[in-house]
Amino acid sequence: MEMVNLSLPATNRFASNYLRQSAEVMSFFHYHFNDSNEDKARLEELKNRSFPRMQVADHIESFMEPFPASEAIKASLAKLRQPDSVVVIGGQQAGILTGPLYSIHKVISIIKLAGQKEKQLGVPVVPVFWIAGEDHDFHEVNHVFVPVDGKMDKWAYPKKVVQKKMVSDIRLDTVACITWVENLLENFGETEHTNDLLEFARKQVNKSTTFVDFFAHIIMELFKDHGLLVVDSGNQRFRLLQKEFFAAQIVNHEAITFSLHEQQKEIEHNGFPITIEGSEQAANLFYYDQKHNERILLEFDQKTDQFVGKSGRVAFLKQELLEISAANPEKLSNNVVTRPLMQEWLFPTLAFIAGPGEIAYWAELKLVFEHFHMKMPPIVPRLNITFLDRSVETDLTELGLNLADVLQRGTEQEKKQFLDSIRDKEFEALFHQVKELLMAQYRTIEAKTDGLDKGLVPLVKKNEKNILKEIDFMQTKFQESIRQKHDVVLNKYARVDLSLRPVGSPQERVWNVFYYLNQCGLNFINDIMTLNFEFDGRHKVIKL
Repeated sequence: MEMVNLSLPATNRFASNYLRQSAEVMSFFHYHFNDSNEDKARLEELKNRSFPRMQVADHIESFMEPFPASEAIKASLAKLRQPDSVVVIGGQQAGILTGPLYSIHKVISIIKLAGQKEKQLGVPVVPVFWIAGEDHDFHEVNHVFVPVDGKMDKWAYPKKVVQKKMVSDIRLDTVACITWVENLLENFGETEHTNDLLEFARKQVNKSTTFVDFFAHIIMELFKDHGLLVVDSGNQRFRLLQKEFFAAQIVNHEAITFSLHEQQKEIEHNGFPITIEGSEQAANLFYYDQKHNERILLEFDQKTDQFVGKSGRVAFLKQELLEISAANPEKLSNNVVTRPLMQEWLFPTLAFIAGPGEIAYWAELKLVFEHFHMKMPPIVPRLNITFLDRSVETDLTELGLNLADVLQRGTEQEKKQFLDSIRDKEFEALFHQVKELLMAQYRTIEAKTDGLDKGLVPLVKKNEKNILKEIDFMQTKFQESIRQKHDVVLNKYARVDLSLRPVGSPQERVWNVFYYLNQCGLNFINDIMTLNFEFDGRHKVIKL
């Protein structure tokens, strides 16, 4: 494998400014990223705070017991219990078969940055992946995209989930899932690695009960030798550790919402859009309604002095909600505003690994953190990676395409120029002239007919329309014939787009890691982990 670094803008303007550490956005953060002095300042801040290290480490050890283990994982658990240890953390939803590639990129980022910071700072640094199992948007995690006839096709897990269940509670149908995976791998095409990958997938399905289990089994099998720890935010036992923090959020709910909106005003004043939607009444907590098996977002109704759910389905006085947080914290869960707070209370976070969208929404939380006398951790942009197949690299060269341009916008512009170059403009002009002459003659015929018999005019128009349609059909066939002579070139454009910019999106948002495991083998991840990654904001192109 060979890696090339490219300077590309981020997918949103705010993140692009953040990558440059621009003054326009840095006022919304407490730390610059990847600055050794800032790292040391962060360590000093963490020394003055207390964390439930032992309880969190014990929980993670218990939670991870069913998953693949290694000496590196044992070492990470031991580090987490040390009083001077810190973590590099990031998270994602539990996508089926790990979801889009950016989930894998995030795991790689967490592990690599933790290793680098441990060497630089001389303190134990633990890589932690936060699985967002409390999320209830099943349609975001139930599918992968598969190449079919040169296009990406969405393949969804065949079982439906009607209720707004947390992903942690969604059961996996073993038989249906194995059949689905088998069909998917068959569509990828058989390689020397397919049988091993199929056996690998079957094992993970058979060991899994829920979507989160399936996600965690795959991730830990792929990364077990790199000391990664995983935690599921939807796990009921994990939320037992969060009860006092839920209470703090309930007591301070108005201040949290006020602080969020004040920060958002500053961001809008600086010309950036806000990303977190929330009303003035937002309580920023979900309640899990077991009766309806649904996760309900709470708001605070000042008229009744109650926390209420959708359509008034649930309602609690503040004291009642505090009692729930103390006795049944598994019934509560965080939203996008309070999850970073909970993470910060539980883990001594040296750095948070964030995608472009996350960078933008963390900026809106600065005053929320300050309300609790905390600073946000350094927000480190995750590695942006593109896998470049050698055959696609050959296509790029033969087409004279610039890789950086293709990664940003695809090949549509160059393909259009090529199609324009192969047009027979003289032939097109002849067809145009024929149609112009024909329509002129029919105007004359129509005028004569109108004077002779008005009833025949519609017939004349219909006849004209039919003849023009036949001419258009003939012209289209000629154009298709010209294109067919250049199919080899056009197919190269299609292959480049499918690989690097599928459906007009970055590769990492569409392709799934199982495609590359099928092409390169189960050691694919370990091969990637041997590369040296710099967290310098540049795009990493890995040639396969």
